[in-house]
Amino acid sequence: MRKKFWIHLALLLVIPGLLFTASCAKKTVKSDMSATTAEEQRQTEEAATQAQQEREQQAAAEASAQIAEETAQRDMMIQKNMFESESVYFEFDSSALSPVAQGVLTGKADYLRDNPGSQVIIEGHCDERGTPEYNLALGDRRAESAKNFLVNMGIDSSRFTTVSYGEENPVDAGHGEEAWAKNRRAKFLIE
Repeated sequence: MRKKFWIHLALLLVIPGLLFTASCAKKTVKSDMSATTAEEQRQTEEAATQAQQEREQQAAAEASAQIAEETAQRDMMIQKNMFESESVYFEFDSSALSPVAQGVLTGKADYLRDNPGSQVIIEGHCDERGTPEYNLALGDRRAESAKNFLVNMGIDSSRFTTVSYGEENPVDAGHGEEAWAKNRRAKFLIE
């Protein structure tokens, strides 16, 4: 009888212990699985967030590069327009460069150094006084005078083409000194 008692007592203690151990083990496995799943989900979310940030940074860099390129093109266009819009003016019946004209040409030489691929047409113009033949020759001397100054500033002469229009393309069609002063010029065009 005592033997039965001890067997029952052992069974009463062992069975609940086994059940407790088995149930705890299951909970631990579930806990480890849910922790692993949560960790994987967190890593996936971090990877997605990082990929999104990288895409945003790349888009911002591309936008910045495009803005910089557009700004550079706009600045080049402004400089080109300034180069072409500023003429050199001469006194009556002269191809000598005044100090003001030399200052303008010095600025043009700076532009040409910064833009070594630029080819320039220098047009010589005159007012309406004088014969057409004389004015063509004077316009040619004016264009050559401007070209020679730029060559002396270190710009390669092969970058220039000179042409004379004489009195044919006036800026001001008037017939007084004010109009004539505007027409006695060398004009610059970038090819």
